[in-house]
Amino acid sequence: MQRRRILQGAAVTATAALLPASVRAVAAATEETDHPAAQWHPASTANYTPARRPSSHPVDRVVIHVAQQTFTQTVGIFQNPAKRVSAHYVVRSGDGFVAQCVRERDIAWHAGRWDHNTRSVGIEHEGWVDQPGYFTHTMYARSAKLTADICERYGLPKDRTHIIGHHEVPGSDHTDPGIHWDWQRFMRLVNLV
Repeated sequence: MQRRRILQGAAVTATAALLPASVRAVAAATEETDHPAAQWHPASTANYTPARRPSSHPVDRVVIHVAQQTFTQTVGIFQNPAKRVSAHYVVRSGDGFVAQCVRERDIAWHAGRWDHNTRSVGIEHEGWVDQPGYFTHTMYARSAKLTADICERYGLPKDRTHIIGHHEVPGSDHTDPGIHWDWQRFMRLVNLV
């Protein structure tokens, strides 16, 4: 009986691999996400640590990043097993599209410090720290909605103690989200949700 199940599972896996990439992408995009407005774009399993958060590691922070890349390049980096990096979400500049790349229960490798990775949810934003044109109203609004949703799920206050920039992670050599990130505007939007 068990051998039959193994063979059936192998057949299903082999059949799925024969499907065109566009069909596989649609199937992946319809997978359930932690945030209702996100679509699933999974990172390589080599780029995060499976966990059972919050029972295995309490979540007490949201870390805001700017990718220094386009949206497509950022998702591609997270899907490349050689890169050894990921974040839970990526927000696109122009339309605020949200991709979830790592389940919130798992530990994404985004903060540069293991202790901050284990206790935070990371949100990357398309763009560059020195190009404020990427920080559109739509991006701020969608990211704020995502951030507020995360805070509500984990019982986090919607304040700058619990919503931090990558540059605020102790020991970080990163500058993102940078001087052009409008924290006052962003936090106002987070608290309006």
